[in-house]
Amino acid sequence: MLLLSLGPDAAAEVLKNLGPREVQKLGHAMAGIKSVPREKVESLLDELEARAAKGAALAADEEMIRAMLTKALGDDKAANLIGRILQGSDTAGIESLKWMDAPTVADLIKNEHPQIIATILVHLEYDHAGEILKLFPERLRNDVLLRIATLDGVQPVALKELNEAMMRLMAGASGNVKKAAMGGVRHAAEILNFVGQAAETAIIDNVREYDPDLAQKILDEMFTFENLLDVDDRGIQLLLREEQSDSLILALKGASPELREKIFKNMSQRAAEMLKEDLESKGPVRLSEVEAEQKEIIKIARRLADEGQIQLGGKGGDDMMI
Repeated sequence: MLLLSLGPDAAAEVLKNLGPREVQKLGHAMAGIKSVPREKVESLLDELEARAAKGAALAADEEMIRAMLTKALGDDKAANLIGRILQGSDTAGIESLKWMDAPTVADLIKNEHPQIIATILVHLEYDHAGEILKLFPERLRNDVLLRIATLDGVQPVALKELNEAMMRLMAGASGNVKKAAMGGVRHAAEILNFVGQAAETAIIDNVREYDPDLAQKILDEMFTFENLLDVDDRGIQLLLREEQSDSLILALKGASPELREKIFKNMSQRAAEMLKEDLESKGPVRLSEVEAEQKEIIKIARRLADEGQIQLGGKGGDDMMI
């Protein structure tokens, strides 16, 4: 609503400062808006003006960001996040892939060496990488995931060369001595969360043949919709505040009775009764729709965990803090 009210020129200046996933989501949301009353637009702009009036100009250099994140998250977690935020021009070519849909990226990189594909995928968002991985033939898919799971970092020189190759491949398309902390078991698990049940099972079976311990480590790091059973009541309540009722109905169509009850008990009695009625009246839905909504809820849960608001317990137990 805000961007539409600003007009194309001003809205374009805002969109320039957002990432590809944010732009895609905003684009879909804007396309779905048919008509908004003038009073509502005026109220929105008044709220924006009030928020802006309270703000102050801020600026931070790279060292400040690095020091702050390291102090807050510790060396290991901060290294991964800093690598994503501050890697700059060394990944400009790879970053361009984030603006492409999964089939386009899959077609672009499918003939590259599996190690190169693995290195590219660890630089993409988990759900984006998962969608791309699903489009590969089974043998390539299994090989790439295995390489992601055993990848312990990317040397700056190798990353720069890969980036240059990607820029050439797209036709027109480091100062830090430490290697970027990308890949590994956690990264493989995060991507597997978005490939779908059938592909996930096949890939894990393949990894298990290669290394049973590695397969178990990946499974231990994965977080599924049913793992919400391990989130405490306060965490569930925080999650429900950010979830739309229509999305929740679809997600719960594929949930176990135990998880449904956990959701119901963390809502008001009236809200729980309405949700139960909606679930009962909802007809058959596609499995893909259910899985899509469950993934969106998982992403919200992971964001809340990243912000320190909730704790996620994966299959490995309560020691998994994301």
